[in-house]
Parts: sequence; C-alpha cells; structure tokens
Amino acid sequence: MSAVVALTPEKTEWIAVAAVVAAGMVAAMQVGKGLIAGPLLQADLGLDLTALGWITSVFAIVGVVGGMPAGAMVAAVGDRRMLGIGMGILLVGILIGAASPNFTLLILSRVFEGFGFLFVVVAGPAILMRIVASERRDLVFALWSCFMPAGMAIAMLTGPLFPNWQAIWWINGFIALLSLLTVIAAVSPSHIGPRPSAGGFRADVTTTLTSRGPVLLFALFALFSLMSFTLSSFLPILLVTRMNVSLGTAGVLSALITLANVIGNLAAGNMLSRGVGRGRLIIVAATLMGPSGLWIFLAQPGDTVTFVLCVLFSSFGGLIPATLISTVPILSPRPALAPMAMGLLMQGSNLGQLVGPVAVGAAIEAYGWASGAAFIAAGAFCCILLANTLDRALRNKAQEKA
Repeated sequence: MSAVVALTPEKTEWIAVAAVVAAGMVAAMQVGKGLIAGPLLQADLGLDLTALGWITSVFAIVGVVGGMPAGAMVAAVGDRRMLGIGMGILLVGILIGAASPNFTLLILSRVFEGFGFLFVVVAGPAILMRIVASERRDLVFALWSCFMPAGMAIAMLTGPLFPNWQAIWWINGFIALLSLLTVIAAVSPSHIGPRPSAGGFRADVTTTLTSRGPVLLFALFALFSLMSFTLSSFLPILLVTRMNVSLGTAGVLSALITLANVIGNLAAGNMLSRGVGRGRLIIVAATLMGPSGLWIFLAQPGDTVTFVLCVLFSSFGGLIPATLISTVPILSPRPALAPMAMGLLMQGSNLGQLVGPVAVGAAIEAYGWASGAAFIAAGAFCCILLANTLDRALRNKAQEKA
C-alpha cells in the first residue's frame, strides 16, 4: 500500500519559492554562459572584447527599455503566466543561439533570451510577494537575490566541461525546459487583473517615476551593477591573463568568486531581519567594494592575492542586491505598483550591465586592465552618497503610513 504524503501549506509555499528561485537561476545562467564561453566564441567567431561585451550587454538593452512595461504586464497577465511566458521565450532564444552560424544571428538570439530573462526577473518577485507571508519576506527576497550569482556561478563552473560553445547552449535549453515544467507544476495561478489602458499605464509610470523611493532604488542598483559587472564581465579572461591559468581553472575560480556573492546576499537577509539599517548596509558594502576593486585593477598582485580580492569584492557586493530588492515593496507608491517599481529596479540593474561590459571592454582594449579602476571608484563613491538618503526615505514612508 502506497503512503500518501500530505504537504502542509508552509511546505507547499517553500516548494513554490524553490521553483521560482530556480527559474531565476536558470535565467541567470544565460548571462553566465556568455561570460565563460567568451574565449570559445573568440576562437570560433573571431570576436574581440567589445563584441564579447555586446553578447552580455544585449540583455541589458532589453532590460533598460522594457523593465517598467514588463512590470505593468505582470498585473494584467498574471505573475505565474508571465514567468511561464518568460521561460518559454528564453527557451526559444537559447535554441536559436545554439544553431547560430555567425555573430549576427547569435546576437538576435540573445535579444530573445534578454526578453525572457526580463520577464522572469520581474515576475519572480511578484510571485514571492503574493505567496510568502510578510514576516518571511526579507529571508525569501534574500534567497531570490541569490539567483543571479548562483546561476552565473553554475554556468561558469560547468561551461568548461563542454567541447564547444554550442554544446553549452544546447544543455541550457534542456535545463530551461525542465524549469518551465517545474514552475507550471509548483506555483499556483494568480488573479489576473484588468488590462491597463494607455492612460492608466502612463499614470502608473508617472506615479512611480515621481516617487522618491523607487527612483532612489533604481539609481543605487544601477551603481551596484556598474561596479559588479565591471569585474564579472571579463572575470574569466582577467584570471587567464593575470594568473596564467587554463580556461577550465578560470571557470572554477570564477564560479567560486561569484558564489561568494551568495554569502553576501544571505548575510544581508539575516541582518535585515535583525533590524540593521538598509542604508547602513549599502554604505558598508560600497565602502568595502571600492578599495578591493581598485586594488584588483591597479595593482599587480600575486595569484593568491588576486583571487582573495575578487572573493572579497564579490561577497561585500552581495549585501546590496538583497537589501534593494527587499526594499521595493516597502518604498512602492502603493502595493499594486510594486511590480512596476521592481521593473524600474531591473532597469537600473540593466543600465549598469549595459554601461559596464561595453565601456570597460573598450577601455581595457585602449588603456589596459588598470582603466577598470575608474568605473569601480566612481560607482562606489556615488553609491555611498545616495545610500545616505535611503534610511531617510524609509522613515518618511513609515510616517506616511502611520
């Protein structure tokens, strides 16, 4: 006689959380695969560093343009359906990319992947806000914020195991299909609201953009993303150049460095649940990221020092995304606009991703690795200045609700 295991509501909730976070990780793997496959793409398609920067930055272009519209679509389409559509588009893009014979078609496939990625990362938090109790949101959003470093780390760790970049694309397509089926099975459908009119959409955009909180979060995430992608966009190539290691070893080291970011994200969730100030966390993170990032690009340290500094830079940086993502529901003009505010946050993230890889790639080509230090210094300084106002914005919001 077979035993029937009854799932409690809390267990069902955590299974759904796991499925959503896994979908985010699969989406992030599509960013990471472009990084670790860089040397393979250089050899096969004859790409330079600027072209490799566009392999990553095309995601950012889509995100910068479509973040807020994607957030508006969540309410009209439904968050689970939006996530499923995103995973489906992602899958189509991956398969087109795997069959691409040249750089032009590969870039087109990355546009598809970029839209899929955007829909996933906007719909995911909306699902979590709906299914998770408020007292667990800081922890759950800390888990969600791990999707990017964890997914990228998996891609960079497994990428060198494959003989060519096409094989990396094919296996990612299979994983994306499995993730789509898991989301359909584990996540409950949401209520679909009325489709917004053009006037209603413009009003919501205006309300969001004229609210101090969402705009502040947008700017902070853009600065963090600029600093983070200044290093991570060319991390495997930097390690190969600086440490004289093989691509396989660079992939393992890059994955470990990226996974250190997960530690920072989880630490942020723990500290936020204990009442640590959100602005203070960001100031500490930016203050520590700045010197470690500058040392990586300006100095000529030994192998061990280079690796340790990259780990520290990544782990300190993890404090920022978990803090900002969990703050979105708090600083949204009203609860219904939280997905749009999250879309604006993703636009900030993608703006940094867009500026970082392309600008840094061009600067390194022209002036060498030391030129990356300017991007780190500017990002850290501006981040510290803006973070000073975050706690003030949270206090003002609390007074409005009181």
